[in-house]
Amino acid sequence: MLLVKNRRAHFDYEIKKTLTAGIVLEGREVKSLRLKHASLTGSFIKIIGNEIYLLNVQINPYAFAQNEKYDPKRTRKLLLSRKEITDLSQATQNKGWVLVPIEIKTVGRQIKVEIGLGRGKKQYEKKEKIKQRDLDRETKRTAKNY
Repeated sequence: MLLVKNRRAHFDYEIKKTLTAGIVLEGREVKSLRLKHASLTGSFIKIIGNEIYLLNVQINPYAFAQNEKYDPKRTRKLLLSRKEITDLSQATQNKGWVLVPIEIKTVGRQIKVEIGLGRGKKQYEKKEKIKQRDLDRETKRTAKNY
């Protein structure tokens, strides 16, 4: 079940490859995510050494937990195999390739993050996509009237 989606990921990046990773969370974060109280806006993934981290994800505090020392944008570790991490680090060594969180979802009882390996789009590519979307909308509207 989809919990949180990064709507700008496919607009800002051309995603070539996706994979699913586990995420290390606290109990109150799990409860907050199940209520869909989170945002992936401005979040990114960084590889440090042999570990991969999810940074700048806003998970709002759970209302019924003690939240005195809770940081909603703390760094969270992702769970991938060593081979997957080395493959991703080699892929991001190429200029222009980045790791982007696409969505957070539940798989069974576990919470997973879908990671996308992509290249940033240029401004003209984004404008072309907007024009194409508007054109498709217009054609559907005219076809509906006939």
